[in-house]
Amino acid sequence: MRIAGLNLLGRIAGISAFVGCGLVFSSVVNAQTASKTVSDAEARWEQAWQKASAKYDRQRAKLLQDVDSGVQSGPFQPEWDSLAKYEVPQWFRDAKFGVFLHWGLYSVPAFANEWYPRNMYKAGTEENKHQVATYGPLTQFGYKDFLPMFKAEHFDAKAWVALFKESGIRYVVPVFEHHDGLAMYDSGLSDWTAVKMGPHRDVLGELAAEVRAQGLVLGASSHRIEHDFFMEGGHQLDSDVSDAKYAAFYGPAHTSVEDKMRPGVNPRAPLSSAYASDWLARDAEIVEKYHPDLMYFDWWIGNGELEPYLKRFAAFYYNDARKHGQASVINYKSDAMREHTAVLDVERGQLGAIRPEPWQTDTSISNKSWGYIEGDSFKTPGVIVRQLVDIVSKNGNLLLNVGPRSDGTIPDEAQQTLREVGAWLRVNGEAIYGTRPWKHFGEGPTKVIEGQFHDTDTSAYTSDDYRFTTKGDTLFAIELGWPSGKEAVIRSLASDAASVKSVSQLGSNGELHFRQTADGLHIEVPEKPPCKYAYTFRIGFSKDHTTSGAIPSETETLGVGR
Repeated sequence: MRIAGLNLLGRIAGISAFVGCGLVFSSVVNAQTASKTVSDAEARWEQAWQKASAKYDRQRAKLLQDVDSGVQSGPFQPEWDSLAKYEVPQWFRDAKFGVFLHWGLYSVPAFANEWYPRNMYKAGTEENKHQVATYGPLTQFGYKDFLPMFKAEHFDAKAWVALFKESGIRYVVPVFEHHDGLAMYDSGLSDWTAVKMGPHRDVLGELAAEVRAQGLVLGASSHRIEHDFFMEGGHQLDSDVSDAKYAAFYGPAHTSVEDKMRPGVNPRAPLSSAYASDWLARDAEIVEKYHPDLMYFDWWIGNGELEPYLKRFAAFYYNDARKHGQASVINYKSDAMREHTAVLDVERGQLGAIRPEPWQTDTSISNKSWGYIEGDSFKTPGVIVRQLVDIVSKNGNLLLNVGPRSDGTIPDEAQQTLREVGAWLRVNGEAIYGTRPWKHFGEGPTKVIEGQFHDTDTSAYTSDDYRFTTKGDTLFAIELGWPSGKEAVIRSLASDAASVKSVSQLGSNGELHFRQTADGLHIEVPEKPPCKYAYTFRIGFSKDHTTSGAIPSETETLGVGR
């Protein structure tokens, strides 16, 4: 994930070339970025990475050929106008709730956050101080030296997926490679994989098989593109990052600089065509080996120099899915892709209103880190439930992250929260899965702070806060706090609105007494709530009002014709 949003504008020119369909790495001659001439040191780092990666040229070339063949053999072409014909599949719109998994080598030091491998090489940071004090000088113990300690000895794919099913999860998105450069899958393009080092197992291959065996949907997340600059601090002090023997693992480690047009948000760094091609090949390999129904990408795919490679991937992936009878999804951040070509993802944040196109929030069950760290704090089940309800009412999905330990176990706090959410969904899932927004997402005094990185900033909800979803002719009104009196009041359903025919509560038996007045729908609630956290009323309408627009059709609700 990200500490600050990353969107590269620079590239190294003249570093690589295509011969036929194969990529040939060549020496650096005259490298430039959009903002500055690349130093001799930058060129050496790029050259060292290319040399170390050259042993997989043949495999890489084959994958790139597969990409281009796939583009030529299907309806989607690598142009935005063609990709805009994409339609979000029904399974994604119905699923509503997925789990994200940040599990990698960074779970061994388990300190600060999953950006530990970057910050341990930055002088003066807490991570750097901790690393040196605990493990010694960076020339003697670098990030690579955590690999023998990463054993995953208690990893049990069957137990993980059983937990996810119990929690109401419908799709599972493990990070196949994070910014640190360790492939957590059986990659044929690298020596630095969980199969060849560390666990010596295709842990994500095992998980993928179990996800499908238990009837869930498999996704895959690739954060590989940020690895181009992620380990840059290792070149600024004495460390193993500058040792050419490890260049294939640590990457070019190019130096990033602040983008003055967007200060504090998006740094620039060199991006060579060789690295972009390698990125494309690695993602194509994930598709060919594991056939995920969803591909999640982090921030840096918004780099303008990557755009043609991103469009090639999207066309290849969508065409490949059609060939295999799948319905696929790509998640992107911010403006990295065009509207209607994929599914927008909002990191650690929500939207303030219904979005016509389906979208997704990804946030973490833990507050400090996406990966496992010691001493992290965790969101309560109530917070997660109310976030899920708010997001679904606005046409979104929630992708909730969990960070397992290096031994392959999931922290007890995370397991407990997941199970509590699952218990709520067993009562209220009818109002979540397979639903669509109503004409209003909700009502009440509590306002969501819109945008990225505000997931903990919304005030506590009250019994006056409702969120609405629909399924067919049924309206679900989900109350986000239990009323202190004997009745709940829904202002959006005053007597001048639709004529209410019936009211019941999910988890309770029988119909509830109600009256519709000029100030709202008054519902007599049971003495005790049927569940925790949020409470769902199932509302039926008289037929004359249903057909006259009391509940909008899907087209009216979403503002789209599909």
